[in-house]
Amino acid sequence: MDSSRVLEESFPAQSKSAIGPIDGIATEASALFFSDKILVTLSQEGRLSQWIQVPLSAPSPASVDMALANPSLLPMSHLTPKTLLGGGGEERESLAQLYAVQIASHIARRDSEERRTLVVGLGLKKLEPGREAFFDVLELIQKVL
Repeated sequence: MDSSRVLEESFPAQSKSAIGPIDGIATEASALFFSDKILVTLSQEGRLSQWIQVPLSAPSPASVDMALANPSLLPMSHLTPKTLLGGGGEERESLAQLYAVQIASHIARRDSEERRTLVVGLGLKKLEPGREAFFDVLELIQKVL
């Protein structure tokens, strides 16, 4: 094997974890940073029931530049989530995709050069639209990113 073609990557992959309440339920958040993907999980009672991926790269650099100029909490428009496993119904799937896009937007705003794909694993006992739960998720995720 030609050693000049071997890419030096840190091993094991960098990781972070934190525990906090979401909707009053203890939730474990973790993030693993691979060379090609960022894996983020939110798990309650050891479950992971939905997997969503969001590529952080955009089809056009102009769309990223326009989105980065807006520091609001709205998700960035160039990010497109795709459910990989475990839909759980239209409302649950839509809310899970919203969480995934929101996490991806946070990563993209923090580092505009980030091009890896975000993979989000959710295992929340109750996945309901609610302001308090939404902000609980964002606060916990920021601890691991």
